[in-house]
Amino acid sequence: MSATIDEKTVAELESKYDSEMRFRPMVTTALKTVTFLLIALSIFHYYTAGFGLLREATHRGVHLAFVMGLIFLVFAFNKKQAAQQASSWHHPFGLPLYDWVLAILAVAASLYIPYVFDDLAFRIGNPDTMDVVMGTIMIVLLLEATRRSMGWPLPIIAMVFMVYAMFGPYFPGLLKHAGASWSQVVNHQYLTSQGVYGIAVGVVATYVFHFVLFGVLATRIGLGQLFLDVASAFAGKYAGGPAKVSVFGSAMFGMLSGSSVANAVTVGSLTIPAMIRVGYPRHFAGAVEAAASTGGQITPPIMGAAAFLMIEFLALPYSTIVIAAIVPAFMHFFGVFWQVHFEAKRTGLRGLTPDELPSVRESFKKRWPTLIPLVLLVGTLMSGFTPYVSAFAGITSCIIVGMTTSEARNTPRGLAIMAALHVVLAIVISGKLEDYGLALFAVGAIALIAALKWLDLPSRFTRAELIDAFSTGAKYALAVGAAAGTVGLVIGVVTLTGVGFKVSYIVNTAAGAMASFFIEFLPTWLVSANGLKLLCALFMTGLVCIIMGCGIPTTANYIIMVTIAAPALVQMGVEPIVAHFFVFYYGVLADITPPVALAAYAAAGMANSDPFKTGNTAFRLGLGKALVPFVFVFSPALLLVTKGFTWSAFAVVFVACICSIMLLAAALSRFLLVEMKGWERGLAIAGALVMIAPGTTMLMIGIATVSPMLVSQWLRSRRA
Repeated sequence: MSATIDEKTVAELESKYDSEMRFRPMVTTALKTVTFLLIALSIFHYYTAGFGLLREATHRGVHLAFVMGLIFLVFAFNKKQAAQQASSWHHPFGLPLYDWVLAILAVAASLYIPYVFDDLAFRIGNPDTMDVVMGTIMIVLLLEATRRSMGWPLPIIAMVFMVYAMFGPYFPGLLKHAGASWSQVVNHQYLTSQGVYGIAVGVVATYVFHFVLFGVLATRIGLGQLFLDVASAFAGKYAGGPAKVSVFGSAMFGMLSGSSVANAVTVGSLTIPAMIRVGYPRHFAGAVEAAASTGGQITPPIMGAAAFLMIEFLALPYSTIVIAAIVPAFMHFFGVFWQVHFEAKRTGLRGLTPDELPSVRESFKKRWPTLIPLVLLVGTLMSGFTPYVSAFAGITSCIIVGMTTSEARNTPRGLAIMAALHVVLAIVISGKLEDYGLALFAVGAIALIAALKWLDLPSRFTRAELIDAFSTGAKYALAVGAAAGTVGLVIGVVTLTGVGFKVSYIVNTAAGAMASFFIEFLPTWLVSANGLKLLCALFMTGLVCIIMGCGIPTTANYIIMVTIAAPALVQMGVEPIVAHFFVFYYGVLADITPPVALAAYAAAGMANSDPFKTGNTAFRLGLGKALVPFVFVFSPALLLVTKGFTWSAFAVVFVACICSIMLLAAALSRFLLVEMKGWERGLAIAGALVMIAPGTTMLMIGIATVSPMLVSQWLRSRRA
């Protein structure tokens, strides 16, 4: 379990199961060109995070120019053209000539807005011919770039919305609107900040990229391995040990990675073989890793891109989003853990032997400096610094730690230089010497290079590995960058046509009709009409989130649903942050929901199991996550930061949620203290569903419901 993570193996698995990392093979010249551009993209974001962002339109334009230009170079038009080609006049440097042309056009269209003219305010609403031409090129190439990097679903959704914008008079009922000409559509999508250059691209270019790069560097210096060693030592010796290591390891690794697939292949490359070795079925081993890995996107401090979008949508500090995510993230891993435990007890699976467990003491002795970047990142975030400044501090700390200390030994010289450079970093980010910040940083960089060259310090990774980490961090940003631009098209149509308000009205009306039907069959003391209406709206919203998530990434799913569906929940009295978290969590659930469950498919590939069976099992293991959003909608105290929060209300809902998840886990695993009978499972499920309703009364009713089952289990366990 303590073997070092093989980065090459992880990269191969990611490229196989994650379409966003499926780069085509290249000849040496093209590969060097692309690598240089990837590194330049990382350096651009790293530098601007620490020493000042460019003006909004320029920053977003440069980001899009890099992203779209690179996509046409690294993603082939189709699978037939993905094979490596020799250089020729129609394949310069081994890449098709038309891809070079498309890349150049994409760069030109991206930079047209921030650099070609300065009178943008006078052009909005009255675009000239060149504006329409460049905007058309931008929209078409953006859709193609998204299709290449992540498939058809998201571009199709965007095109449907564009058609709706232009042909509004032909739609029925509430969806009917005046319509817009192509010139008006291009004006809104391209020249304003409501479309392509909107909030989605802004968040990716300002926040997401930096935290992804931090996660890559933190993993490379050994922090991920330290987390896995701690998880192994903590949970590995108990029944079904490797599966519990998978849960704890994925939770800790999820603090670094906001990607479900990256989490699954990194942690799963160690835990899945170990689970199979102790006796877990292959599909269950893959499912455990997949279910646990989806928690990475909801685990602070580095969550998925949606967390950073919440900052912009809700105008809340990142520290508030992080605090709100703590308890729901814990509940997700808590639910997976208990299903794993009950499964191990039911089938009699062993834990790991002492010889198979790593030494936490030795691991900390080798890798304790790798904790410094994470502590620094969290500390700066909680101190009120902007997320990109905090990410700059964390990235720089990763570089310092990686280049001045060794995994084999931490030398006094290396530790002294590491401490000195962190002092310089603290002065730079404090802003107290703002005029000299860049100079101080340059002095620190020169000192680091001098230390490596003249003091012959052992390091955790070489400069080549540092360059590769910067390149890999940029790779993760390409597909999400294109997706953000395409989602901007969807948001642009929503703001242009006002369809979001119409959808909210439709959801409210449908939920009201469903509630009116069911309220006749339920006692008035159990549920109110408004409560039942909200419950119906939540079911509809969650179902749409899961369906949408089958074809588009979590971030795009979140933006679309928060633009269209979340306002309906807010109109019903749900606090905005609660509505956003509900949509976010159900979007993440799609990663383990067949028929398109990317994390489950990646884990199934490592376990050599049936993907669909693995996905179904992963969904069952992750059902705790499906319950939790309903809990915090009806009992917002679970998020810790909502209005009217009290610790007494939190204590009640926390205990109820814990009991509900444990009962559901036992029922789904068919085991609590002994094998469960059918009626016992029925009572457990009924009690679990009752307990998620708010209030002490419902908690007591739930306990009374499951009491016969608990007595039966205890008596039968005593006899056994």
